[in-house]
Amino acid sequence: MTEVSGAAAPKRITVFVDADACPVKDEVYRVAGRYGLEVHVVANSPIAVPREPWIHRVVVRDGPDVADDWIAERATRGDVVITADIPLAARGVKAGAVVLAPTGKLFDETSIGLSLATRNLMDGLRSAGETTRGPKPFAPRDRSAFLSALDLAISRLKRAGFGA
Repeated sequence: MTEVSGAAAPKRITVFVDADACPVKDEVYRVAGRYGLEVHVVANSPIAVPREPWIHRVVVRDGPDVADDWIAERATRGDVVITADIPLAARGVKAGAVVLAPTGKLFDETSIGLSLATRNLMDGLRSAGETTRGPKPFAPRDRSAFLSALDLAISRLKRAGFGA
């Protein structure tokens, strides 16, 4: 926390978006704008983002997990990470951030272990030549669930003393 006029200012809530193939970027912008939050949209290639001073487009070099590493190195307690990538979600949870999937699923200390184990099992099956189903198609109810989960997460962070 930083000192401001002799009183500790609350840590600003920052939203980190793992932007490659993220279907809820517009929803993040809308909610972050309403709460006055800073947003970092991280991708391996340039993507269009609204021209707002609080939205930062971050283009990292190409390579596996480079965007994930950028986010994981910066996300801390009081931040929000938006990702469908389970290993990045685990790193965000370990750092103390609130981690949400684009479907609204909350990754936390109680759920991340099972999510990682399932992901690793499925990855192992695919590596062994098994045909597995991919994720379910993104549906309108997923967008609604995400909006509710993001709003709830930010409200909880604000109640916990984090600020805009």
